[in-house]
Amino acid sequence: MEQSKIYVTKQRLSEIEQEIRQLKFHGRKDIAQRIAEARAQGDLSENAEYDAAREEQGLLELRIRKMEEVLARVAIIDESEISTDKVGIMTRVTVTNVKTGKENSYQIVSAEEADFEGGRISVSSPIGKALFNKVVGDQVQIKVPAGMLDLKVKAIGK
Repeated sequence: MEQSKIYVTKQRLSEIEQEIRQLKFHGRKDIAQRIAEARAQGDLSENAEYDAAREEQGLLELRIRKMEEVLARVAIIDESEISTDKVGIMTRVTVTNVKTGKENSYQIVSAEEADFEGGRISVSSPIGKALFNKVVGDQVQIKVPAGMLDLKVKAIGK
């Protein structure tokens, strides 16, 4: 199964690389030190600190592997080449809820970068899928857990 590309800016790529370095060097060192300190306490069979440190080590290694997998799938987007003719990856779209008149603005991003509270929605989310390739003036109906959502594309930008 081929993994889909994760579209990111150069800045986000740098942040991912920085996080991997931080986890590999400082994270591993800190956990190794905690494991050594817990070992020094004696009997490992009933040592809660040792068990907790080993579990934390497993979670750290899992996080490193996940971040490296993300890095392997990254495709860099040049923000200067992002088209604002239609809604696409890395565009910011302003929509109006037809029923309530409320306006919202979202940036369309890959699933790994999604942060709904921060206004960054995944291209693979119901709203992201419905808005993708739409142009200003288009109206979409989206089935969401709360019911049907009617949105009208008001503006597309970077």
